[in-house]
Amino acid sequence: MFEKRQAFLDRREAGRQLGEELAKTDWRDPVVLALPRGGVPVGFEVARALHAPLDVLLVRKIGAPGHPEFAIGAVVDGKDPQLVVNEEAALILGPSSNYLEAEKKRQLVEIERRRERYLGARAAVPIRGRTAIIVDDGIATGSTVKVALKALRRSDADRVVLAVPVAPRSTIEALREEADDVVCLSMPEPFHAVGLHYVDFEQTSDEEVIQLLKAAATMPAER
Repeated sequence: MFEKRQAFLDRREAGRQLGEELAKTDWRDPVVLALPRGGVPVGFEVARALHAPLDVLLVRKIGAPGHPEFAIGAVVDGKDPQLVVNEEAALILGPSSNYLEAEKKRQLVEIERRRERYLGARAAVPIRGRTAIIVDDGIATGSTVKVALKALRRSDADRVVLAVPVAPRSTIEALREEADDVVCLSMPEPFHAVGLHYVDFEQTSDEEVIQLLKAAATMPAER
């Protein structure tokens, strides 16, 4: 695991630094999976540094019956969409298998809508036998990233890597068991918020996501 302390000008600059660090390792057939929206500018620069394809990884929360704000699981998109359930929460609240299946289908509809908005008719990048590198602009609690990592563990990726510019040390340590490798450029203590470690942390728009994904699709894919 790599670490150094620093602040970043913006997401693109953080992605360039992250890409430089990742490029020091000869990853097997890498594919970069960015968590939208903020992870896409970072992932774009990582994909460019690695001469790898860029895709988005969409995660949708599943709320408890009658309490949609309380997450009991999540659905992660892909060729074989994965449902990840918080077993402790599910044991307490006791959602039925029919409820979970219905919620999975409902969230997959929303995932597909968002994927179509971002990528149009382009198919998801295959990850079978490849190194899947999950990228975000930073991590606070790590709940979404943890779900994404657990889902990819069940997929046919050869290796799962987590790469972020900044996160608290405790969160990185908790996530390390979910990934084969972790690259985090900065783990400042105390940690208050991801945005405090960027000079420019304006919200990433859907339009920027679409533009970057289109640009990434034309980049050379061979190293």
